[in-house]
Amino acid sequence: MNVTIFDRPDVQAFLKELSGLNSSDGNPRMKEIMHRLMSDLFKAIDDLNITPDEYWTGVAWLNDLGAAGQAGLVSPGLGVDHFIDERLDAIDASLGIENPTPRTIEGPLYVAGAPEALGYARLDDGTDTNGHTLIMHGTVHGADGKPLPGAKVEVWHCDTRGFYSHFDPTGQQQPFNMRRTIIADENGRYKFQSILPSGYGVPPGSPTEKLLTALGRHGQRPAHIHFFISADDHRKLTTQINIEGDPLINDDFAYATREGLVPSVIERTDAESIKANGLNGPFAEISFDIHLTALVEGLDNQVNEQRRRAAA
Repeated sequence: MNVTIFDRPDVQAFLKELSGLNSSDGNPRMKEIMHRLMSDLFKAIDDLNITPDEYWTGVAWLNDLGAAGQAGLVSPGLGVDHFIDERLDAIDASLGIENPTPRTIEGPLYVAGAPEALGYARLDDGTDTNGHTLIMHGTVHGADGKPLPGAKVEVWHCDTRGFYSHFDPTGQQQPFNMRRTIIADENGRYKFQSILPSGYGVPPGSPTEKLLTALGRHGQRPAHIHFFISADDHRKLTTQINIEGDPLINDDFAYATREGLVPSVIERTDAESIKANGLNGPFAEISFDIHLTALVEGLDNQVNEQRRRAAA
């Protein structure tokens, strides 16, 4: 037998009290959000007959999640980051804004303060000898479609073991390995040398993995490269590309794959291309142009400056 009490007047009054709606103090927006979230939780407990043991198991999991610092990891894993992107797309559509370069999730592993370079940068420090050399380049275009000199292209990715610098549990990587900020040249072009990254999974035995296992899901990501692109009078673009051919492109636990973000990977073995890039052997080449969009009434209506990000 399932007894429900959510609709009782005293329960509804209790929800108003606990969310601060009966007080003139506090933050009205916080009260509105908390009232809705707690109402949804109370109703779920009622409708699903969630037992005290199940509830406190969930609380213990939240404690473990916080201790592991994985809230930013479970968020894309549960599709929240992707849902927010879909909402932003829908908002843009309602405003008549087209996004030639799709947005997609940021992920939790950005680090501010990467070294800057003009036009070209070497991302990797050469110590990952298992990596296949990558040359990636493209042009940043403004809202008018013209090349955008001075645009800032922040790029970061993991090594062939799936580890990011600043988050590498082995301590093998130097600060800002495979992280750079490239300022587009006078023709709006950026270019970098690095290695093709590998895909990776959530930490074994972690709270995130335990949740995904309970849902019958895996915690693996395809190989990818992250970008922030920004310029004066334009909205900041958060996106990432997948490496063509990765078997998990359409089975990403973080739901980041989007049409238009899987550029071709061309293997270059000819002497002319190798020499032109100052290399000693074959390499992979990716060409990826980026299109930014204009501010909306003078503002970036999609920026999330309040997000806590790692800083060196």
